[in-house]
Parts: sequence; structure tokens; C-alpha cells
Amino acid sequence: MNPAEDGPKRVVRAGLVKVLTHHRTDRGMRLEEHAARCVRRGEVHELVTTDQWDPHPGARIDRVGFLGFAELECGGVIDRGDLVSIGDRQVGTVLGFDACHLPNHYNILIHTARPLSGRDLGLAPEDRVTFAQGGP
Repeated sequence: MNPAEDGPKRVVRAGLVKVLTHHRTDRGMRLEEHAARCVRRGEVHELVTTDQWDPHPGARIDRVGFLGFAELECGGVIDRGDLVSIGDRQVGTVLGFDACHLPNHYNILIHTARPLSGRDLGLAPEDRVTFAQGGP
């Protein structure tokens, strides 16, 4: 992303369709080279937290917590640095994407202080998820 080219955008809204409750320390996800992805209404993507912050393409992400799967309520663009909230709680910021499950879904990697699962946050199906434009 180039901040000089980055204008305002809509909030991408979603609803949880399945809560996940586990953690891993050996997941081996690989960060995609793209810092932004266009998403479509109706797509379902997996939300994964990590305390690792390495935005380099191909970075290995091992320490993760699984929040769940969310169905997008509108299309839009999700960028590295976007603020992720569930309900009224800010959970973290988008680190990037892992595409190991494409074309089925992306793993949207969310940077948090420590890996968190859906159980850790007390999540429930239909909880509202938002991806809002982050700061510079």
C-alpha cells in the first residue's frame, strides 16, 4: 500500500457463522505477497489471530488462535493495518492473508497481543465483525 494513493473506503461488515476454539504453535501459514484483497458479499473467510508481526511476503506464521468463520455482508477491500472489531470490542489489526485453502477461503491473519480463539473472546454465531480503515 502506498499511503499517498490510499483514499477513504467503506467498512467491510460480516457476521460470524462458526466459532473456532483452538490454538496452534506450529501452523506454518505463509503470508501472501498482497497487502490488500478485494472481497465479495457472501464470501466466507476464516479469522485467525497471531502475535507475530512480519509483513514480508512468505513470512511463516506459526503461533495462532482461531476465532471462526465470517460471512461478508458487503463487498469491499481489506488492507493490512485495518482495525478488526467483533461486537463492540476491537480485536486487532489485519496483518495479511494466507491462501492455503483457496479457492474455498482466505485465512485473514489478525495481529493481537497474544493468539486468541473464539472461546477466549466468548464469541457466538451471528456476532458482528467489522474491518475498518486503519491509521497511516
